Amino acid sequence: MNDLGKYVLYFLLGGSIVSVSTYLGSQGKSFLAAMASTFPAITGVTFILLYASGGGATTVAYAKSLLWFVPPWTVYVVAMIMGIPRLGFWPAMVGSLVLYMGCIGLVKMMLR
Repeated sequence: MNDLGKYVLYFLLGGSIVSVSTYLGSQGKSFLAAMASTFPAITGVTFILLYASGGGATTVAYAKSLLWFVPPWTVYVVAMIMGIPRLGFWPAMVGSLVLYMGCIGLVKMMLR
């Protein structure tokens, strides 16, 4: 598969996941929407493509790096849960993203 084909595949997978999540959420099926959003389709495809082009060591290094993003993502989601009822959606979204990026900065400093 050439590079353009790979990027088209990434785009289709990502768009499909967002569409399915949005549809399920709008139908009141929040659990299924959350499961669809966190289903590791993109990560799985990334694992496959990394393994195909870089081998096992590259794939393992990528997987280990992913784990560093779990705490910042958890902070982001908790901030959204707490922020939306108190501040409204957009202020909560901005604040959550700022917290997420701040946590990423802390993780980056810890890894040095």
